[in-house]
Amino acid sequence: MERGAGMSDAVVWRIAAFDELTGREVHDLLALRQAAFVVEQSCPFPEIDGRDPLARHVLGLRRGEIVACARLLPAGAKMAARSIGRVATARAARGMGLGRAVMAQALAVMLAEEGGAPIDLSAQAHLERFYASLGFHAFGTPYDEDGIPHIDMRLEPGRR
Repeated sequence: MERGAGMSDAVVWRIAAFDELTGREVHDLLALRQAAFVVEQSCPFPEIDGRDPLARHVLGLRRGEIVACARLLPAGAKMAARSIGRVATARAARGMGLGRAVMAQALAVMLAEEGGAPIDLSAQAHLERFYASLGFHAFGTPYDEDGIPHIDMRLEPGRR
């Protein structure tokens, strides 16, 4: 909870498989991701890519509204190792540390399951330092994905 915020402003975290999400949660999750990745970044791409049913989803809810999210995929679903993707925060909730908080939730879930297995992500290049601060390191060469520079990054638990 932020300093000075009331209890109603606390973020409640929910981790659920896609089939466990309510219709409203699916709608709100896709709306948040569309706003962040398609509208704000002026990047028309297939945001609904068929991988959501394979994933578990980390949802940060404040007063019942999704303000942060991340998608946890098994190895081979997108990248060679298990991966974290579609990390987003609602525009109105930015600057409150929710990006780091949603990543902490995602990492806690993945490390509790298979602590030693690597975790990959495809980072927008301008966020490389942020993910590096969480222990990820870049591998491979930068590439363009839907008009935005990206770099693959990996966390290798126990190799810090």
